[in-house]
Amino acid sequence: MSSDFEGYEQDYAVLSADITGKVARIPKLLGDEKKQIVATVEKQLEEARELLEQMDLEVREIPAQSRGMYSNRMRSYKQEMSKLEADFKRSRIAYSDEVRNELLGDDGNSSENQRAHLLDNSERLERSSRRLEAGYQIAVETEQIGQDILENLNHDREKIQRARERLRETDANLGKSSRILTGMLRRIIQNRILVVTLAIAIVFTIVLAVFFSLRGH
Repeated sequence: MSSDFEGYEQDYAVLSADITGKVARIPKLLGDEKKQIVATVEKQLEEARELLEQMDLEVREIPAQSRGMYSNRMRSYKQEMSKLEADFKRSRIAYSDEVRNELLGDDGNSSENQRAHLLDNSERLERSSRRLEAGYQIAVETEQIGQDILENLNHDREKIQRARERLRETDANLGKSSRILTGMLRRIIQNRILVVTLAIAIVFTIVLAVFFSLRGH
């Protein structure tokens, strides 16, 4: 399972490096060339998000005792992804000094104010994105805690079931032993009654023999 994660991890590393390079070029471009690069980066960012989702699913399948290291790496990649998205947003409205001077000429100061306003809005969006990401991370961790609790409950339930089975077996053995002891006791009582009866019969026979013997004399 970790090998699948590492494969996705390598793909993400290559893709994020390519995105970083393209994002750095965007402010230096104009017109159709800039639009083409922007569209390409948007597709690559979507691919990167899908890779992170696949990596996240792989982490959930890793045993709990080995999951911590991969979870930390996922948090790092998600933070990197948030930074890439923020840099991309800024790059779309940013221009290098040469391009800005070429486009604006003497109106540079006014455009600079507009650019500052757009950057402020972008930073607000970035903060909102970070809050959403933090909420998502909390939800993932809560889900993991719930899964761990369910696993523990299932384990405890199996222990209880095994204990119940052992108790039923013990009860069955006790019942069988009780029936055997009852039968033995019954036979002992019957034997004692038979012995007493035979003793009485013998004594009675002896008494009769003595009586008839004395009477004959």
